[in-house]
Amino acid sequence: MRVVLLILGASALATLGYLGAVWADPALYSEAALIPVIFATLVVLICLNVPIAVGLAVAGILGLLLTEGVDSLVTVALDMYDGSTKFSLIAIPMFVLAGAIMNAGGVTDRLINFVSALIGFVRGGLAMVNIGVSLFFAEISGSAVADVAAMGSILIPQMKKRGYSGPFSAAVTSSSASLAIIIPPSIPMILYATSAEGTSVEQLFVAGVVPGLMGAAGLMAVAYMLARRYDLPTEEAFNIARLRATFLDALPAFSLPIIILGGIFGGYVTATEAAGLAVLAAIGVGIWYREMDFRHLRRAMLDGGMQTAVVMLLVAASVLMGGFLTRAQVPQDLAAWLLGITSNKWVILAILNVFFLVIGFFLHSAAAIILVVPIVMPLIAAAGIDPVHFGLVVTLNLAIGQQTPPVASVLITACAVARANIWEVSKVNIYFVGVLFAVLMMCTYIPQIPLFLVDYFYR
Repeated sequence: MRVVLLILGASALATLGYLGAVWADPALYSEAALIPVIFATLVVLICLNVPIAVGLAVAGILGLLLTEGVDSLVTVALDMYDGSTKFSLIAIPMFVLAGAIMNAGGVTDRLINFVSALIGFVRGGLAMVNIGVSLFFAEISGSAVADVAAMGSILIPQMKKRGYSGPFSAAVTSSSASLAIIIPPSIPMILYATSAEGTSVEQLFVAGVVPGLMGAAGLMAVAYMLARRYDLPTEEAFNIARLRATFLDALPAFSLPIIILGGIFGGYVTATEAAGLAVLAAIGVGIWYREMDFRHLRRAMLDGGMQTAVVMLLVAASVLMGGFLTRAQVPQDLAAWLLGITSNKWVILAILNVFFLVIGFFLHSAAAIILVVPIVMPLIAAAGIDPVHFGLVVTLNLAIGQQTPPVASVLITACAVARANIWEVSKVNIYFVGVLFAVLMMCTYIPQIPLFLVDYFYR
């Protein structure tokens, strides 16, 4: 704590000292010296627990004020509004709403019954059911936090009742929920496409399919090995009649991913239009089952609305910081500096992997994408790296970040549901995080894995 306070104090003093010196003698002004001052201001605000969106806005306004004067602030409100009203961003609240309707309409229970009948007979089958249902739910909500909150509240108590430990139950639920930001539709992918101008959301969605399935298979393999080690129970024996009955019962629910992914992959709708169709389809399935829990739906919609508002505020605030960085030529200078060290794109990807893994420890995925991606995109273009490939690399890094303290938003949510200690859960979760890391390495250095379907459908 003393070290943190010392760093904060030094950053604050350096920032105030520089601003005071420039105020007294404008000749001391230098854009090169101003950049670390602006970033120091942002770091200080974040460490003081100021909301990241507010910190971004304050730092961006300060940068514009010092580089271009008071006149540059006239259009601040309009710039923020324009930045947060891009067409592709409409998909975010729509996918969140579709997930809420699906969970409140009885869809989740039927998915659990079907997956349990399909693979529940395997040792540790309920853990695999957890992963399998998360794989399906990821194709509707696009949000890992929504996934772990919805699935965890149902499956974690059932797992604990059947002899699974609280840390194991939370680890499985948390790690499998991160599939929601790898498999389409993915909210972080939408934000990445918005931040990386010219990148196709649809191509990012397609690129996430194979890595997502690889991640699910790897998580199931680890769950099976741990189940054998701890002699975890199996569910009821495989029964073809039960499988057929649960499949027919869940059949209307299977229309949701077909509508979303089929529409996008077939080129019939954009990602934003698919989000609207997902809401209509979720409503139709809920009406079919006649089990809509309106109290649950209201709570889920309020939570989703707040989550969306936070993301939109981040997007709006990032416009101001982006304007300052563009005027100061920070992205171009970073690209020139790193390319001066190495022009090998694989080495550059390794450096950026380490950078994003570290960033993921401290920032939520939305904030990390909005803050960092616009800065590194000129470097990606100069190094000849496919922006869709890099988008998968970023997404996988942030999926790991959701599982690693101190921020670890998804892991913390799972621990809260399971009432388990975060460090005890992390000891188990490290095996599952290892799977995500292996998928990250394969997708980084074998780009054909994420780009195979993209090349087939679009190139």
